[in-house]
Amino acid sequence: MMLDFLLHPKSIAVIGASRTPGKVGYEILSNLLDGGFAGQIIPVNPSADEILGLNCLHDLNIYTGTIDLAVIAVPTASVLEAVESSIKAEAKAIAVITAGFRETGPAGTKLQSEITQLCSKAGVRLLGPNCLGLINTEHRMNASFSKRMPKAGGISVLSQSGALCTAMLDWALARGLGLAKVVSIGNKADLNETDFLAAFTVDEQTKVIVGYLESITSGDKFIKTARLAASTKPLVLLRAGVTKAGMKAASAHTGGLAGDDIAYAAAFKRAGVIRAETFDALFDYAAALSMQPLPKGNRVAIITNAGGPAVMAADAIEQSGMKLAALNGYNAGNLKKALPPAAIISNPIDVLGDAGPKRYTTAVRAALQDDAVDAVIVILTPHAMTKPAETVRAIAASGSDDKPILAVILGSADAMPERKELADCNLPDYSSPERAVAALRAMYEYGLWRNHPTRVVTRFPVNRRRVERIISRHLKTNHIQMGEVETKEILRAYDFNVPDGHVANSPEEAVEIAERIGFPVAMKIVSPDIVHKSDVGGIKLNISSPDQVRDTFDLLTLRVSRRAPEARLNGVYVEKMCIRGLEVILGMTSDSQFGPMLMFGLGGTFVDVLKDVSCYLAPITADEAMEMLMETRSYALLKGVRGQADVDLSEITGGLQRISQLATDFPQIEELNINPFFVGNVGTKAMVVDARISLRRDPKTQEEAFGDST
Repeated sequence: MMLDFLLHPKSIAVIGASRTPGKVGYEILSNLLDGGFAGQIIPVNPSADEILGLNCLHDLNIYTGTIDLAVIAVPTASVLEAVESSIKAEAKAIAVITAGFRETGPAGTKLQSEITQLCSKAGVRLLGPNCLGLINTEHRMNASFSKRMPKAGGISVLSQSGALCTAMLDWALARGLGLAKVVSIGNKADLNETDFLAAFTVDEQTKVIVGYLESITSGDKFIKTARLAASTKPLVLLRAGVTKAGMKAASAHTGGLAGDDIAYAAAFKRAGVIRAETFDALFDYAAALSMQPLPKGNRVAIITNAGGPAVMAADAIEQSGMKLAALNGYNAGNLKKALPPAAIISNPIDVLGDAGPKRYTTAVRAALQDDAVDAVIVILTPHAMTKPAETVRAIAASGSDDKPILAVILGSADAMPERKELADCNLPDYSSPERAVAALRAMYEYGLWRNHPTRVVTRFPVNRRRVERIISRHLKTNHIQMGEVETKEILRAYDFNVPDGHVANSPEEAVEIAERIGFPVAMKIVSPDIVHKSDVGGIKLNISSPDQVRDTFDLLTLRVSRRAPEARLNGVYVEKMCIRGLEVILGMTSDSQFGPMLMFGLGGTFVDVLKDVSCYLAPITADEAMEMLMETRSYALLKGVRGQADVDLSEITGGLQRISQLATDFPQIEELNINPFFVGNVGTKAMVVDARISLRRDPKTQEEAFGDST
């Protein structure tokens, strides 16, 4: 297996082993012994001859055996020496538990860099620093300072926070769930989330991967690795630092740079990651995914002994986008015969408040046997006359290999079986209908992603040479803001429909252009120093005569001289007025972690006020372009409402795909904005009305982009 010396070591040196309970070095050594680690344990402490019954080395340099893993728990100032001695002793992997590195500032960053370089030069993999350690239940190895040793199971955990690792261990123990691997990655000086995702993907013991992240080291590598992992087993991640305050805290916590949360959401979607918004959701999802099969559809049956919780469940199902299943007549008839006359047979199925194990079992089996049902949520509200513990066991025993059952258990905790017993029965339980429905929805959406067809990205025939020349010219003259004229020239090269237009340097030239392209025309100032032309009165529309063209030319140049006297004026752009359509916005911005990210939204107040946009990472497929449209709340307007005709959606999806290709062809484009993009009825061509591009000053990026064609 990958990282075998770290995850399956045969010998472990504990550098900084202590005789004092409560100290990290003592707890790690004690945990290795208490967990039943069968390999060799080598305590290292210059002041001790024996600790916890083991012979202790004063110095690792005198050790003559082999060391697979060195666990370092010494003061920060001594870590560098401990790393050097571990490498000299030919340790294959090192875990630095000690804090006080990059998360503390420049001095700590320098020290972390030094130990990282030492390990890299020696070919030794480094975990941490500033981490809790790691656990492998199959190997009976608890090389951490968490006293909790979970039972063996199928969930593997990685976390950027040691404290949350401990919370995850507590959660698993409370629910009676087994874990496979638990890894605290800390500052990620060498080994990071991508390395462990790759290792867990090929680990036969791991059935579900759960993680807490504050930052991602390499966006592109993460997406590829996470996508491979999610294609074989569920991957559930909680990403913190989604607000400005959270991002600042995350940076202070681990010293990592937290990216834009919109980009993270797009990356998780692309990779098939199941995103948990809260700590509770992280384990709600993990429990269901580790215990139950994925639903094949979104039709849900509710079985309950109380009306109120069933209504809550029905509301949550509809709000989540899933459906209440419509039971077929045969199963409904059988249920009517088997249940009391007062029972409600329609979905939700109400087996009444005094229902016991037999009545619940009858309803559960009938629902599971119904072809119209994809999943079952069972609600149990204990009453004095019911047998809740026996009922829950009966429900678990009625399970199916191909349809999931999730239980909602309300109240009377003392009467319930232990959580461990429920886990042993593979029955995930929840404290509210909403949490159960959220877990079921996560399972359903993951199943959809798993069954999604292979991604095929369309490549359009374009004039890449023309774009290379324009971008190269701008970068050579250090102009990173590209105006409307040059941007439209680039978009024409990628086959966007752009109104005919040319730059005029005099009123007479403007008249000649207007007469050649045909009235009415629009006139706009051209200046590398003015991004928003309307701010200085630099736009005038619907000009319909030569006299108006002359007057407008003089008016626009006068306004610029008065309102932006320092701005350079390179002429006036005379452009054919186009037929109006529905205003939409197509855009792209380059995320520092994940690269080009596409944006779609309706124009006007939909973007400015409602923030109704969708974002996907490039490159996108035709299906993903359509998904971008469908994810907006205003999608109904595109389809036509109250007698309005549908707009041509293919013009929008095609435009998004062309921007996707442009952004991936030229990574030195930092931002692109087409606003507005007029879209007409089906069969009409969409039109670029205004657009701009920002470039990045990055010689390496420029070299990579032009490397294949120069």
